[in-house]
Amino acid sequence: MRRRDFITLVGGAAASLPQVVCAQQPERMRRVTLLVGLGEKDLEAQKRAKAFRLGLRDFGWIEGRNIQVDYRFTDSSVDSIKKHVAEVIALAPDVIVANSTPIIAALRPSTSTIPIVVAMVVDPVGQGFISNLARPGANTTGFQFIDFEIVGKWANLLSDVRPGLSQVALMFNPDTNPYFDKYHQLSKTLQQPSSVEVKALHVRSDAEVELAIAQLGRNGDSGLIAASDVFIVGARKAIIKAAEEHRVPVISPYRQFVAEGSLMSYGPDTADIFRRSSEYVDRILKGEPPGNLPVQAPNKYELTVNLRTAKSLGLTIRESFLLLADEVIE
Repeated sequence: MRRRDFITLVGGAAASLPQVVCAQQPERMRRVTLLVGLGEKDLEAQKRAKAFRLGLRDFGWIEGRNIQVDYRFTDSSVDSIKKHVAEVIALAPDVIVANSTPIIAALRPSTSTIPIVVAMVVDPVGQGFISNLARPGANTTGFQFIDFEIVGKWANLLSDVRPGLSQVALMFNPDTNPYFDKYHQLSKTLQQPSSVEVKALHVRSDAEVELAIAQLGRNGDSGLIAASDVFIVGARKAIIKAAEEHRVPVISPYRQFVAEGSLMSYGPDTADIFRRSSEYVDRILKGEPPGNLPVQAPNKYELTVNLRTAKSLGLTIRESFLLLADEVIE
């Protein structure tokens, strides 16, 4: 047999054998739930969700292609939180991203297996959400929001712009954020004798908010700290309206308050925290245990001042103070 005939025979035989095709398995669609403790139409809630979505894209997670994100907005209602948490647990997502203390408090006893990334949690060790910051253990990790020292900073910022200020009320709902009573007590240990006195002010409804601010306005030398509390964020329209009517300067951690008419805000960049949370989601989806990921602190704080509100309150803010601000709204 000639060599060419042999090659043809072998080639023909090989060609007649069944072909084995190794089909590439499609990438499994991963599922993540984002639980935000604000109403869906709240601009702050939308900002947080958008930042998280953009963060996921930075790590190659594209919604509808390789990841499904379920967005849940609970506001501060206990019943709403319980309802959404039960629904999320039933979905059994790969990761839950949780925002606000009431949501995290409801989630923790509901699952010990689904990884939880907390966004903007306050005092996670003291509240029993994790064992320690460096190695939180179990199924929970995430990002802190503020510590107790910021209470004194808020009071000092108010006293910087309102000469003669003698009293500042720290307003919060003890049912949704009970840790602020502890933060108030801890902050008092850092106060110097000449510091402005800070008093805790409990509120549970818009009506109580309005009455409390009216009382502060009658004192004439008082200011208000609107604390980082989901109830307070939800009640901000009532707070801003009453503060304007009774000429009470207000500081909060959230820029949104200032954009809507309060005097100042100083606190961590909330969008930055949600964007950073996407990195932990990425690492968990790629196999890292959440309990091995350290809880991180904010690394970006912002000071915002509303000059229009300052003028309406009869306040003249020094140029040197304005130079410290990240944003001045005129």
